Amino acid sequence: MPPERRSRTKPDRRTGGRLGRKSRMKPDRKAGAGPGGPPRKAAPSSQRKPPARPSAAAAAIAVAAEEERRLRQRNRLTLEEDKPAVERCLEELVFGDVEDDEDALLRRLQGSRVQVQEDSGDSEVENEAKDNFLFRKKPVWVDEEDEDDEMVDMMSNRFRKDMMKNASESKLSKDKLQKRLKEEFQHAMGGVPAWAETNKRKTSSDDESEEDEDDLLQRTGNFISTSTSLPKGILKLKNCLPANAERPTTARVSSVQFHPRAQVVMVAALDNAVSLFQVDGKTNPKIQSIYLEKFPIFKACFSATGEEILATSIHSKVLYVYDMLAGKLIPVHQVRGLKEKIVRSFEVSADGSFLLINGVAGYLHLLSMKTKELIGSMKINGRVAASTFSSDSKKVYASSGDGEVYVWDVNSRKCLNRFVDEGSLYGLSIATSRNGQYVACGSNCGVVNIYNQDSCLQETNPKPIKAIMNLVTGVTSLTFNPTTEILAIASEEMKEAVRLVHLPSCTVFSNFPVIKKKTISLVHTMDFSPRSGYFALGNEKGKALLYRLHHYSDF
Repeated sequence: MPPERRSRTKPDRRTGGRLGRKSRMKPDRKAGAGPGGPPRKAAPSSQRKPPARPSAAAAAIAVAAEEERRLRQRNRLTLEEDKPAVERCLEELVFGDVEDDEDALLRRLQGSRVQVQEDSGDSEVENEAKDNFLFRKKPVWVDEEDEDDEMVDMMSNRFRKDMMKNASESKLSKDKLQKRLKEEFQHAMGGVPAWAETNKRKTSSDDESEEDEDDLLQRTGNFISTSTSLPKGILKLKNCLPANAERPTTARVSSVQFHPRAQVVMVAALDNAVSLFQVDGKTNPKIQSIYLEKFPIFKACFSATGEEILATSIHSKVLYVYDMLAGKLIPVHQVRGLKEKIVRSFEVSADGSFLLINGVAGYLHLLSMKTKELIGSMKINGRVAASTFSSDSKKVYASSGDGEVYVWDVNSRKCLNRFVDEGSLYGLSIATSRNGQYVACGSNCGVVNIYNQDSCLQETNPKPIKAIMNLVTGVTSLTFNPTTEILAIASEEMKEAVRLVHLPSCTVFSNFPVIKKKTISLVHTMDFSPRSGYFALGNEKGKALLYRLHHYSDF
């Protein structure tokens, strides 16, 4: 009903001018309600007009909508009168004017989506431009201090302190610090890596690498725990709590070795005890201690499986075998056919089949690891200084006191080759890498010659790949890490006489040993952990020093 006609119509006293639910739900047939439309009051006969049937229905819908809107507005105004002025102000700021109806509010919140639906005739480019215009926001805050050149204190961090070139660089700007970090990184990597070159042209191989990266991102796993190559120059390491901190001793540590399968380290000393510790780098809790009465331990070693511990003394021919599974200590007093008064130095093959004992008068005795029976003996000229198995346990390398190296076949016990260690007058130590590539020989003059293992088998006078001359006293200990990326060399005749050599560049890491306030005493034994990257040193003062090598990831 139009507004001018409604004003002249008298409201019903019973309904108070309101449309009741019954009047809206049930149309009055006498009032001439349209089919499906809301009820409307019958006009006087003098004012009644016979409009078309569709127009009457549309008029009834408009009347109902107008009445409903008026009721909503009146209820909202009634509620607004009870609200505080502050709340009404906030609502106007957030939702707009309170006079707007709910439909307008919904249209405002829907934003460009409603406009896109209404303007179905617009192109996709115009709709995208509208969306960008509606949702584009400007920053409401700009901090001017961010643009200032802030100074960084280099003395507050021990890693930044190492990057200082002089005392005047106690504070550096962020730009200079960033350049310094870039220089340190390039120095550690040996130059700018290929992936960091920005001016490199993109080729077809780059497209293939991008496809490989996409495939890499679709899989999960620890992709930063391994590295194809270790950079030379500086080795990232961390000094941990000594491995035997829970069982301190003042006796010299004669042997330190990591378990081949577990995160456990064994420490043996001249105090007649062998101790096992759980390695975590923080507390290193003690697992067990084995005491051997009147048996100062010269050397202790795990079996290849890690189920047994073998130990020898400095003045006895008894070989002790400790069964870790059964918890039994088995002494081997006499080996049939072995005529040795003292058993000290020995080696265990990598496959766990053989036990090699260095005897006197140049004899090498090969025993069965399972039965501890003698298999055969081999003899070299002079005295046996050191011996070791190859990585495949098929060959034995022996260094003599005359500076010669002998290569023996384990099965036939025949000498395959014999050569003179270049520049050596007296051999002290020998070691082979686990990948079967290198042979390292240490002499009494402090020189370590690194050979190619193939040349040691085929040439009568092989030339070393590199001669390491960083030590000035006799090299008594040599060991390769499991990945054949580091060779550790040490001498027990001088303090701090321990170095780590990078392979295959054969250069020494400049930041080891870390000399600050404390010094490393005479080193008698050392070993690398098979998996976790730990490095242990046994020194004269009864400590098993422990280091964590972070050459695959950051601290």
